[in-house]
Amino acid sequence: MGEPNQQATSLDYAKDCANDDSNPRDGGDLGCCGYILWFLSLVVIALTFPFSLCLCIKVVQEYERAVIFRLGRLIAGGAKGPGLFFIIPCIDSYTKVDIRTVSFDVPPQEVLTKDSVTVAVDAVVYYRVQNATMSITNVEDSNRSTRLLAATTLRNVLGTKNLSEILSERETISHYMQGNLDECTDPWGIRVERVEIKDVRLPVQLQRAMAAEAEAAREARAKVIAAEGEQKASRSLKEAAEVLTEAPAALQLRYLQTLNTISAEKNSTIIFPLPIDLLQSFMSRQES
Repeated sequence: MGEPNQQATSLDYAKDCANDDSNPRDGGDLGCCGYILWFLSLVVIALTFPFSLCLCIKVVQEYERAVIFRLGRLIAGGAKGPGLFFIIPCIDSYTKVDIRTVSFDVPPQEVLTKDSVTVAVDAVVYYRVQNATMSITNVEDSNRSTRLLAATTLRNVLGTKNLSEILSERETISHYMQGNLDECTDPWGIRVERVEIKDVRLPVQLQRAMAAEAEAAREARAKVIAAEGEQKASRSLKEAAEVLTEAPAALQLRYLQTLNTISAEKNSTIIFPLPIDLLQSFMSRQES
């Protein structure tokens, strides 16, 4: 029970130092030895003035913050910057923290999906330091910890998905991973802004099987479409035949149109028109 309480206390302490500019910890808890060192340091700075300004005045850029410790204790006011800030060289130490958005590639992870398929998946994560004080006091190396957590989260999330879901729901999986990572890195002062799945590499044998399956599906669809076309064409021919049967004059016009089409072509065929009535009488005799 002692360890969770210590973590909660450390988290509250860091938040207080980052947000409370009037915190009395600045020199209030140095102790007797601390006050002596603090006084001696001020004396040395005064005796070596103005040369001591080179060691006392520091500068951080617009995209940086400085977390200052005095005799191992975090001073009040949280991170300093941007611009100038003052330190006491003998008793103060500081760490610069870059608060710009950082991106890194998650190495390819061998993942066993829910339907027992092994795939290699890699991703890219974008994050930034939201609270410089918490990123120094609550975790040893926030950058390395975020990278390891991203790789572990990628394996855990994809292990609960089928292969079809991984291939078709990348955006949903990316948003889910971003929420999980952001929740876990919040005590470290890290904000995960975006997660993108870059590539999903399948085994060669599985790629060939999927290609063969897709080709077979396309051939099946083509055959179905061709069969449907033939069915519609046969129905249209049947309806046309019924119309021509009901109107003999239409059949005669169709016959003459066909003769006109044949004669228009450049060939050596000689066409002799034959009245359609003679053909009908001949067909009637054949049927009888």
